[in-house]
Amino acid sequence: MFEAGAPRAAVPYSFMIGPQGEFGVYGYRWTPLHSTVEGWVESLALAHHASTRAKTITKVTGQDVDALQLDGYEAVPEVAGLADNWWRRGDSLVAVYLGEAECMSAPQCRAASIYSGVQPWAFRD
Repeated sequence: MFEAGAPRAAVPYSFMIGPQGEFGVYGYRWTPLHSTVEGWVESLALAHHASTRAKTITKVTGQDVDALQLDGYEAVPEVAGLADNWWRRGDSLVAVYLGEAECMSAPQCRAASIYSGVQPWAFRD
């Protein structure tokens, strides 16, 4: 593993690239977030895109993440998600972030963002 860039924030873990090219975090333990660096970049791009186009954004944390109903959603394959992943259905996108919580053994750090009102055509531009 090697670091993926210089640290830009005070966090108790490092961003790393693993032996099979996966992108993840290393703190108390190694936790791959995306199976490729490209997947991580796609995830960042999708987060920016969704945050600028959604009519509403709902954030949930901790045990409320477990209550999310993702039946009928499809995974976004471009993000190559492992611990962190994206889901889409109609005009909604859902980002689920479990990696930091797993890495730090801190389930209260689980998080998700629900982006509603994103026009489906906007996923292609």
